[in-house]
Amino acid sequence: MTTEAAFDNPLAEGLDTVRRAPPGVLVVFGASGDLTHRKLLPALERLSRRRLLPAAFAVIGIARTEMSDDAFRDVMVEAVPGAGPGWAEIVKNSSYITGDYAHPGTFSALAQRLGQVDEALGTGGTRTYYLATVPDVFAEVARMLGQVKLNRPAHPGATVRLVIEKPFGHDRATARQLDAALHEVFDEEQIYRIDHYLGKETVQNVLALRFANAIFEPLWTRNYIDHVQVTVAESLGVEKRGSFYEKAGALRDIVQNHVMQVLSLTLMEPASSIDSERIRDEKVKALRSVVVPQVPEVANIAVRAQYDSGWVEGVSVPGYRQEDGVDPHSQTETYVALKLAVDNWRWAGVPIYVRTGKRLQKRLTEVALQFKEVPHLAFPKAAAEGLHPNALVLRIQPDEGVTLRFGAKVPGQAFRVRDVLMDFSYGTAFLEDPPDAYERLLLDAMVGDPTLFIRTDEVDTAWQIVEPVIEAWSAGAAPLAGYAAGSWGPRQADTLIQRDGRQWRTP
Repeated sequence: MTTEAAFDNPLAEGLDTVRRAPPGVLVVFGASGDLTHRKLLPALERLSRRRLLPAAFAVIGIARTEMSDDAFRDVMVEAVPGAGPGWAEIVKNSSYITGDYAHPGTFSALAQRLGQVDEALGTGGTRTYYLATVPDVFAEVARMLGQVKLNRPAHPGATVRLVIEKPFGHDRATARQLDAALHEVFDEEQIYRIDHYLGKETVQNVLALRFANAIFEPLWTRNYIDHVQVTVAESLGVEKRGSFYEKAGALRDIVQNHVMQVLSLTLMEPASSIDSERIRDEKVKALRSVVVPQVPEVANIAVRAQYDSGWVEGVSVPGYRQEDGVDPHSQTETYVALKLAVDNWRWAGVPIYVRTGKRLQKRLTEVALQFKEVPHLAFPKAAAEGLHPNALVLRIQPDEGVTLRFGAKVPGQAFRVRDVLMDFSYGTAFLEDPPDAYERLLLDAMVGDPTLFIRTDEVDTAWQIVEPVIEAWSAGAAPLAGYAAGSWGPRQADTLIQRDGRQWRTP
């Protein structure tokens, strides 16, 4: 088995380090799909506009949909209106292969096309395979790449990497089966499991906020923090993904990946250096410290619910069971609330409350650390009526930034204290627009920086945490609640946190 050379993380080298993708080919399986059109092609164009792609670069699209090279180039142009001048050159170099993912002829054609591109552009045998397909074919595509020897570099100094989208399995057993199938063909160092949440600037800013500021890190412990809330709220429903959501549900679609990744960065210990493996080591250690729920206790620490019809932003919307592709008697959850515990020195006794749902009042992703109340209030309670404990809120979307809530005196003759907010917003603090998540992660994959990608032991540990909840719900341990579209979720979720004397934040 071969191992890629360790990547020198630019964060460790200096802020002025500019990374550019090396000469190579991006091979996109599922090139006719929505993800490619809506996310990958625009991200590539932005990289081109920023001059982060080399002249020796091409895209090869592969899908079952019948399409000529010229038709695919038209798709690339249409996906990015008003593209910069460099995009036209990339489009000209790109091509398309129509073929089934299980047919040897598809991969023989790919091998031939890659050889032609190497010769014409000087891409040197470096390839990045991006699986923008349904998860069912991940293992099949990897196996077929191995059959035609496209899983290994053809030339000295070249690299071959495989990027796969979530979900990484349907449960812990299938995730392990997928990993075993991938590892038969690719080394772990070649596999890049992508979660676009980790490409968001504010998620990465958790590291900077904690480990570059002496005022925050000492307070980031059980001594000062009362509890942590993680909210991933969407105002949209399942849209046209009803059939997919019936198989997944909110626990698998959001909690097992997005939430666990954000939570691991929030809970992790300081790494000895900003190095990809050290960062990922600490993330895994943090997840392994999360107490795995016992099946009998799931009914007391977890709530599942499904949205009914209602109003979102002034528009009447149908309930989940009325959506296309959804069973009219569906028991699939579109909302999850969880109470988790962490068994380590830093977080012992600090509950972690998680909630995620579709068709909620607004789109919002945030991590809120609520501090303990002051031990003694030196002035009359009436003077601080409505004052809340301090809170540090990391806003991941849509208004990326950080907010600190603290108490301050209200101007005037009377002594009254109320909440005020100190706010940092990416949109106003920096002149440069932050890169899109896919833009950042695509470049990371091509340069070989795995820091923001998910390692196999992270996937396994995240599944281990949610598996008892899946098992309990499958056995009918908790009834499926309902909530009106446009609300903040079911009353059962309020009860979950209120019985601890706490309440959900109201954004």
